[in-house]
Amino acid sequence: MPSLETCGVFFAAALILGIAPGPDNIFVLSQSALYGARAGLATTLGLITGLCGHTAAVALGVAALLRASPLAFSLLKFVGAAYLLYLAWLSFCAVSSSASVRQENFPGYAALYRRGVIMNITNPKVTLFFLALLPQFADPSRGPVMFQIVIFGLIFQLATAIVFGAASLLGNELSRRSASPRARIFMHRLAGCVFAVLALTLLLPDACSA
Repeated sequence: MPSLETCGVFFAAALILGIAPGPDNIFVLSQSALYGARAGLATTLGLITGLCGHTAAVALGVAALLRASPLAFSLLKFVGAAYLLYLAWLSFCAVSSSASVRQENFPGYAALYRRGVIMNITNPKVTLFFLALLPQFADPSRGPVMFQIVIFGLIFQLATAIVFGAASLLGNELSRRSASPRARIFMHRLAGCVFAVLALTLLLPDACSA
């Protein structure tokens, strides 16, 4: 079992990492700006569920196998990029002429949750990031390393929930201040651009070293 001091340091580090601009918090912010705070929270739950998968991958050693197999890494990376491009397409194709665009285009909380899960779990850079980060805080003298990694993964998810929850509220405030149909159209297009940029970023040649 990790010490409380180690857990506290890791929690602080996780908060800082969560605040740093990245694809996940941008995703939450855009969805809550489009559909409200609850949509952002549903997306957050999906992303956190994806983090469970990455934590399990590191604890079970799957991440090490992924790092050792360029083909598996590339396949997962292309799947993630393709899904992001699909989300970009949905954003650009959203109905934009209606005054009730927010309601007409709302995909549902379950769909937003699924989007969060798929977006996170298909990003191999998160798995490799966890592989580099979590074991650094584990101490073999304090019990099974696998159990400690699971604990650190849960702590990271808690920090993520706090940061992304705040992003959901911020996005909702942006949504409240921009309720006009024209602003909604702009936000849909902006979300589409964000998804497209994230997809291209995931496909960059240096992604394997991220």
